[in-house]
Amino acid sequence: MEKMSKEEVRRFLMHGTRTGKLAVVKKDGQPLVTPIWFVLDGDDIVFTTDKASGKGHAIQRDPRVAVAVDDETPPFSFVLVEGTVTISEEPDDLLHWATAIGGRYMGADRAEEYGTRNGVPGEYLVRIHPTRIVARASISD
Repeated sequence: MEKMSKEEVRRFLMHGTRTGKLAVVKKDGQPLVTPIWFVLDGDDIVFTTDKASGKGHAIQRDPRVAVAVDDETPPFSFVLVEGTVTISEEPDDLLHWATAIGGRYMGADRAEEYGTRNGVPGEYLVRIHPTRIVARASISD
């Protein structure tokens, strides 16, 4: 098992279409884990979510989150990011990042389609500002 460098973490997080598994705490204290599509902006993980969703409500109430991203093929690797979120509803930023995220997961030819679908009123632009990162490569070696 090897620790990843900061650059290795960035490459790992942006490789292909790996989803993040976002962990938040619901109002009743129960954990909620949901998949997210995301991109990076500097050190921040950026995603969108419906503000009326479970994760939307949770991050409004408590900005502390964690995201796990893993490679499910041998020799297995993962990145765990703990951090705090900031939320924006600024229309131009929301459209820009929703388009970038759509392009990553659905391809450049569908980026605009997904940007206009997900970059709309009622959605949050969420930035996770990392406070701790645990990243390990080649776990089974």
